[in-house]
Amino acid sequence: MANFQIQYFSPALARKTIFFASIPNDPQGDGPRTLNVHQKRPTKALFILHGYTGMAENWVPEWMMQHYNVAVFSASAENSFYLDAEATGHKYETMLAIELVDYVRKTFGLAMKPEDTYIAGISMGGFGAIHTGLAHPDRFSKIAGLSAALIVHQIAGMKPGEESKDVLANYAYYAGCFGDLQTVAERDTNPEVLVRKLKAEGRKIPEIYMCCGSEDFLIEPNRGFHRFLEAEGVGHEYHESRGIHDGVFWAEYEPKVMEWLFRDEAE
Repeated sequence: MANFQIQYFSPALARKTIFFASIPNDPQGDGPRTLNVHQKRPTKALFILHGYTGMAENWVPEWMMQHYNVAVFSASAENSFYLDAEATGHKYETMLAIELVDYVRKTFGLAMKPEDTYIAGISMGGFGAIHTGLAHPDRFSKIAGLSAALIVHQIAGMKPGEESKDVLANYAYYAGCFGDLQTVAERDTNPEVLVRKLKAEGRKIPEIYMCCGSEDFLIEPNRGFHRFLEAEGVGHEYHESRGIHDGVFWAEYEPKVMEWLFRDEAE
């Protein structure tokens, strides 16, 4: 396994930033966790997104990366929701979907096609994965959101000085990330708008996997997006089971996400 910490200058962020890369370039042995059906095809690329208050980290165990022959890339996006804000140096969607993917392509020769490139995230990163994947279906073919912070409808209509019991931060923060909160549900910041646009344009919608704990404070937004996808006739996989918004639930579903991403190749 080759592990890298890479620093580069990001025009989207107007500063130097770093990302982490883990590449399974030295599979060992002939056991079921190393040499298998996944080793017979080129390495896939998985971009993983951290949550609110988090930072770049790789939650995919090394044996899973070896087993599925997948390289993992992660970048710190602060508390940006992985969106392009109006402020200079706050274009986090561009940093992730354009700059980082292009850098990986040029440097490692990976993520060259959408069918070889996946995106997954937890909490705020779950929103980021769903939004980014739908905004850039020419770059990502599969999306996984774990306990995704699909809060657009919860923050829509917030006014200066207002706070909501359903969300964690104040108006100024959400306005900084999402822009005008009076129109947030009607713009591309809303994954539902992106789904409808892709359908109207006759474009392929990436495959979607969602999961959330039944006691998670984000369960209703996840159920709502699940119902929206059903109503729009968009195929997806949705799971909920007992759990809250914590590492115990995510540890249960992380291997399930990996299996979902690669199960077609094992058939």
